[in-house]
Amino acid sequence: MTKMIKVLFVAIAFQLGLASLLIAQVQTQVPPVIPGAKPVTLERIKIHGASLEGNLEGDAVDRDVLVFLPPSYATDKHHRYPVIYALHGYSIGAEQWSHEIHVPQTIQGAFAQGAKEMIVVLPDSKTIHNGSMYSSSITTGDFERFISHDLVAYIDAHYRTLPNRQSRGLVGHSMGGYGATRIGMKHSDVFGSLYIMSPCCLSARSASPANPDLEKALAEVKNEEDSAKLNFFARAQLASAAAWSPDPKNPPLYLDLPTKDGVPQPDVLARWAANAPLAFVDQYIGDLRQYRAIAMDVGDQDGLRIDAGKLHEVFDRYGLANSFEIYSGTHTSAVADRFQNHVMPFFSKNLCFETHCR
Repeated sequence: MTKMIKVLFVAIAFQLGLASLLIAQVQTQVPPVIPGAKPVTLERIKIHGASLEGNLEGDAVDRDVLVFLPPSYATDKHHRYPVIYALHGYSIGAEQWSHEIHVPQTIQGAFAQGAKEMIVVLPDSKTIHNGSMYSSSITTGDFERFISHDLVAYIDAHYRTLPNRQSRGLVGHSMGGYGATRIGMKHSDVFGSLYIMSPCCLSARSASPANPDLEKALAEVKNEEDSAKLNFFARAQLASAAAWSPDPKNPPLYLDLPTKDGVPQPDVLARWAANAPLAFVDQYIGDLRQYRAIAMDVGDQDGLRIDAGKLHEVFDRYGLANSFEIYSGTHTSAVADRFQNHVMPFFSKNLCFETHCR
């Protein structure tokens, strides 16, 4: 790769809000094991996504889901629990996400330090191009509805949950932070508290510099095997296009890219912009007011902190109750610590743990 191509590569990545994912990160800091922490139970299940049926790129309709049941679940047969739905980032699935946030250790640690017992659910939303963007697309399937409807309905039907919005929390990191933002804005009737971790992809995209090598590489992709050979950014371009500019008349990938023959495509960029939370947040202020609590955090060495700060400013401008923290760290360095010592206590404080919630 020439120096000029490298410069273009990083420049485009920053426009996509993905540059933090491209830069080498320090090892994720893992909180120490809490002595005496009681074990939680992990169940690996598959959930059929009716909302994903018929997707044009052939992504799995039956999705892997990790369910972590609290220590008392097996013994207290009549007790019902709130549920946290935790969304993973781009290029990983639920299994790798579980390793990044070091569950079940961090869940057990949070309970041992006083967090109330909850069920924690990690759904897998990885696609052939490495990420669904938690969006609604005929190409990938409607992952927004899969999370907000199919997944929630299944968990409520098969586990002893408190089946009301005040007892459901939504959290996500990176692409999952985007998903938590997007789904949180649109589905406040489903979730009652919202935690956004280092969200990507909040801003509308501008036209990228011409990159003939990248465009040629993308044009040669015909199937999942071809996609797997691409670098991180190229696959992220395909994932974004599959989610935000689907095209049922453009096989074999059924998507439109933001440049063609080196020329930016304004209509495609407009469709991408329509999926940028900073572009549509004003339409959902009334929905966001329904949340009991909203929190957001991001590392001080994370390029995504700029757009996260802008979203926080929007929340403040409308007088929405929310907390925002810039902590010391990179995009991934503190995610396990944040999950145990911030995310879990946040939901312990703000979810409803009673059968009848106000």
